[in-house]
Amino acid sequence: MRPTLILFFLSLMLANPAFSQSTAGADAFSAQASAQNLQTETFLRVEEAYQVLPELNGKQISLPWSIAPKYYLYKDRFKASAFIDGEYKTLPATYEAGLVKYDEVFQKEVEVFYNSTEVLIEDQSLPESFTLKVTSQGCADAGLCYPPRHQYYDVNFTTANISETSKPAAVTAEAPSSANAQESSAWLPYILLLAIAGGAILNLMPCVFPVLSIKALSIANAQGDHKGHGWAYTAGSVSAFVLVAALMLAARAGGQSVGWGFQLQSPVLVSLLAYLFFVMGLSLSGLANFGASFMGAGQQLTESGGLKGSFFTGVLAAVVASPCTAPFMGTALGYALTQPAAVSLSVFGALGFGMALPFLLICHSPRLSHWLPKPGAWMDTLKQCLAFPLYLAAVWLLWVLGRQAGSDNMALLVIGAIFIAFALWLKEHSSGGFGKAIALAAALFALALPFQLMPYSGHQSGSNDQWKPYQAANFEAQKSSGRPILVNLTADWCITCLANERVVLSNETIESALTNLDVLTIKGDWTNYNAEITTLLNKHGRSGVPLYLVFPASGTGEPRILPQILSTDVMLSALEYAAKN
Repeated sequence: MRPTLILFFLSLMLANPAFSQSTAGADAFSAQASAQNLQTETFLRVEEAYQVLPELNGKQISLPWSIAPKYYLYKDRFKASAFIDGEYKTLPATYEAGLVKYDEVFQKEVEVFYNSTEVLIEDQSLPESFTLKVTSQGCADAGLCYPPRHQYYDVNFTTANISETSKPAAVTAEAPSSANAQESSAWLPYILLLAIAGGAILNLMPCVFPVLSIKALSIANAQGDHKGHGWAYTAGSVSAFVLVAALMLAARAGGQSVGWGFQLQSPVLVSLLAYLFFVMGLSLSGLANFGASFMGAGQQLTESGGLKGSFFTGVLAAVVASPCTAPFMGTALGYALTQPAAVSLSVFGALGFGMALPFLLICHSPRLSHWLPKPGAWMDTLKQCLAFPLYLAAVWLLWVLGRQAGSDNMALLVIGAIFIAFALWLKEHSSGGFGKAIALAAALFALALPFQLMPYSGHQSGSNDQWKPYQAANFEAQKSSGRPILVNLTADWCITCLANERVVLSNETIESALTNLDVLTIKGDWTNYNAEITTLLNKHGRSGVPLYLVFPASGTGEPRILPQILSTDVMLSALEYAAKN
């Protein structure tokens, strides 16, 4: 099945194009992984990464910066001010032209400086001596962003002397180190808010939306206070995110290159999720009734009307949504992976809380609770209708498995689904112990199949004439070819990647630009784990796909990192800039 057809079905399922605003990202467990990872990256101290030796020339102050390789300073975060008569006066400054790149921290295109730059300050009204305050801020390509840094200098134009000093005591009693610590901790609430906002957007995921609709129907039928259901669902969502994050951090500490959302890189888990959605669809269609049998245990947990059902619905929603993180999450995840474990887990916990927040608000607000459907016979019909999005989700997962493990294994999973349907049919139509034993055997056989998938070494998508496959050994030579380069790191299970390719990369305007500007197009397929692609992702501060890099034709300088949600204008602007530089 073509990706465009899958996207068409999923868009019909939601009838809402907003689902494409979620973005997928995943690493895979691999004992052989030798890729660089952010958790063990050794970052320079801010004093080592950014060094400045101020000079005086008359009443002109020169600030020449030496910037360590793979680190950069923001142009618009520079600020110079003079401490005169107990207060600060902002000083005009002249800057060099910087490199324009899309920045994940500020979610916009910014000018940055690599290697070196010089800032000139000149104000004839300055007194002969005063204290100069210089503010700067920078980041590392590997993902760490430093808090704003403040440096102070005693300036004396009479003696032509400028020397570093401490913060003026007249404005604070704190030591400089204490102030820096406070500014660093001030970033955490901002990151947590981004995580909560990103988690809320995850509710638009095609696989999550029908699960939440089913739970909304069950709560509408529930008697008593809805608040308990809201908190149980929240607990399930937060617990799932924190647990997976803890496993990820433990694996990273053990030297493995593991990132957030690795679930859909596992064919076994993809197969089990396809089974789960298929079985849930059968139940909603009224084709199967589950008692306490083993076959229905997982599905029954999520459809239970009690608090237990709400908790496991939160767990299921987190499992199917975690490979897709909202655009806000690039900054939050990059920050989390460079912090101590407690801070990292709090960021992922905020992501789970954000995902549960809309549901929690509905359960707590009498006004919002009116959005819940009123109980009635019509709800049975709606419940049956919700089975079809689940069937489509199962088909999508089946297609992902085919891309990961080949058509033979996809057919094997279809056989497993048939055995599940047979087991459910036999269970309903057999009253004897022998028939039920056969049904149980059929169900166990189906559940064993995902663990018996056949080895597959098929093609990697993107190896056609237009898109060359990414190979680290050839990449440096390709950068020296004199052509602008567009690198597309993607995966077949990444819905955002498929949407970007269908809507932007395949439209006539971009295809013409790629041809006219002689752009070399390279695709890194991360559907299955690839250590070279993992290394490239980590180098640019990402834990997963999509990632779009545009390298200048000169072959020098850093690439422009494009937004995770592409637009034709942004892509066209980046390609034209790369062709001219």
